[in-house]
Amino acid sequence: MSAASAAPAPSSGPGWDFTCNYEVDYGSEEHASIVYKTLAVDKELQPDKVKREMTLSGSKLVVHFAAVEARFLRASFSAFVDLMVLVTKLVEEYGVAKDEEHS
Repeated sequence: MSAASAAPAPSSGPGWDFTCNYEVDYGSEEHASIVYKTLAVDKELQPDKVKREMTLSGSKLVVHFAAVEARFLRASFSAFVDLMVLVTKLVEEYGVAKDEEHS
C-alpha cells in the first residue's frame, strides 16, 4: 500500500541533505483527493528546517520531504504519517456519500 525511502541527497540543494519520498496508493482518485485536501492545510511548523511537497498522481498520494537534519526529517515524517493514518481511517470508515444514500 505504501512505500518510503530516505537517504542523504546533496542534490536537494545546499543544507537540505536529508530527504524522504513516500507514496500511498488509495485505489481511488476520490479517496486520494480527500486525503490530499485534508492534509494540505497542515503546514510545516519549521519551514526553514523541513520542506514537504505533496502531489496527486491518479489514486496515489506522493509526498517528498527534505530537511536540514535527520531529526527534523524523522519528526516531520512521523507526525505526517500519524495524521495521514487518521484521515485514511476516517475515509475508510465513513467513505464518500453516494447520491442514492441521500434519497
